Amino acid sequence: MASWGKLTFAQKKCVTATGKLMQRTDMVSKGARIGLAISGGVDSFLMLKVMTIRKAIMPFPVELMVLHVNPGFSPESHEPLVRWCADNGLAAHIELTDFGPRAHTEENRKNSPCFWCAMQRRKRLFELCRDYGLTHLAFGHNADDNVVTFFMNMVQNGRADGLSANEPFFGGKLNVIRPTMLLDKKTVIKAATQWELPIWENVCPSNGFTKRDEIHEWLRTMWRHDKRIKNNIFNAVTRQQVDLTSKKV
Repeated sequence: MASWGKLTFAQKKCVTATGKLMQRTDMVSKGARIGLAISGGVDSFLMLKVMTIRKAIMPFPVELMVLHVNPGFSPESHEPLVRWCADNGLAAHIELTDFGPRAHTEENRKNSPCFWCAMQRRKRLFELCRDYGLTHLAFGHNADDNVVTFFMNMVQNGRADGLSANEPFFGGKLNVIRPTMLLDKKTVIKAATQWELPIWENVCPSNGFTKRDEIHEWLRTMWRHDKRIKNNIFNAVTRQQVDLTSKKV
C-alpha cells in the first residue's frame, strides 16, 4: 500500500482530478520548484495534502515549499501548519504581517479590505517566490471559486473571464497554478475532513460580508431547486477556463 494509505472516494477524486488537470495543462515539469500558498483554510490545506501525494506519483522530481503569509488577525493561528509541515518533512516559510488590520483602517480608503489585504499578501508571495527561486506558485482555488470569479468579472468588469489553471507571470519566470480547480467545494470539505487536516477559522471581520459572498449567495438561489442548473454552470465555466489554459501552453 502507498505511504498515504487507502483513500476514500472523495480523497481519490481529489488526487485523480488534480492529476488530470495538471497533465492536461502541462502544469509542471521536471525540476519544478513549487511554492504552495497556504492560508490555513480548507481549500489551501486540501491542496497541500493532495500535492504531497501527487509529488510522490509524478514520474519526475519536483520540490514543494509551503508559503504562509499570516494577515495578522490571529498571530498564533498558523501553529498547526508549522507542526503539520514538520511532521510531513516539508520546507516552509511562515510570516506574520499586519496586512489584515491595516486593510480595515484609513490607510486603505479606495479599496475593499479584502481586495487590499489580498493584494498585499499576493505581492509578498511573489517576492518570496523570487527570493527562494521558485518556478511555480500554487493556489488552492476550486471550481466554486472559478464560477464565482467568472460572474464577479461579468458583473463588475464586463468580462467573461474566470480563473486560469496555469498562467505565466514576469515574462514566464513564474507560473501561477491552481491544481485543484476541477474540484467542487463539497468534495474538498469532505476529503479534508476525512484526512483530519488541522484547518483553522478565518477570523477576519469582513469574512462572510464581501462582494464575493454576495455573488455566491445569488448563484445559490439560481440552482437551489434544480441541481442541473448548477452542473451546467460549473461545466460551462470550467470547460472554458481549462480550454483557454490548454491553448496557451
